[in-house]
Amino acid sequence: MVKHNNVVPNAHFRKQWQRRIKTWFDQPMKKKSRRAAREAKAAAIAPRPVAGLLRPAVRCPTIRYNTKVRAGRGFTLDELKAAGVSKKVARSIGIAVDHRRRNKSTQTLQDNVQRLNQYKSKLIVFPRGSNKAPKAGDSPADDTSMATQLTGPLFPVTSPATETAFEAITDEMKAKNVYRVLRIERANRRMKGLREKRAAEKAEAEAAKKK
Repeated sequence: MVKHNNVVPNAHFRKQWQRRIKTWFDQPMKKKSRRAAREAKAAAIAPRPVAGLLRPAVRCPTIRYNTKVRAGRGFTLDELKAAGVSKKVARSIGIAVDHRRRNKSTQTLQDNVQRLNQYKSKLIVFPRGSNKAPKAGDSPADDTSMATQLTGPLFPVTSPATETAFEAITDEMKAKNVYRVLRIERANRRMKGLREKRAAEKAEAEAAKKK
């Protein structure tokens, strides 16, 4: 018989834990198959860059994230026009196009145009057929023979480094009581309506006395 204030025996020894766990013994082979898939994809799209299409540098939406710069969906029609690239030709030479995006910043427009010009300066365009002669816009045979596939990132988007501005603390800054200034300005804002009302009543009273 159980004595004293102890826990009532309530042991569960048949939980069948093997049915409730997940194992992944195929992890090494999955790693190998993913690598093989990447190599097959790179060989299929060669000599195009492995990273894919060229993307623009855009700012994230909302006030919380608009200080960060990331890769966008595609270049706007204004950016392509400023860089001298047709929207139909752009997609054929590895440039992503997004007809929905609009340019709201001149700085972003100029940065992406510069990005396109930099891409065009290093671009090598192959003839459509292996046995066909180069057409207008195609690169010469010397460049195509020396071309290699780019395996790294394609013009990675990096945030510009911001420098902190330092300033010497003057005696005037030390003498100024910022807390007192803020309290006075808050009081002025709070009492603005009442003071205007009093001034108007005083002006009316003086005008009535003159009559």
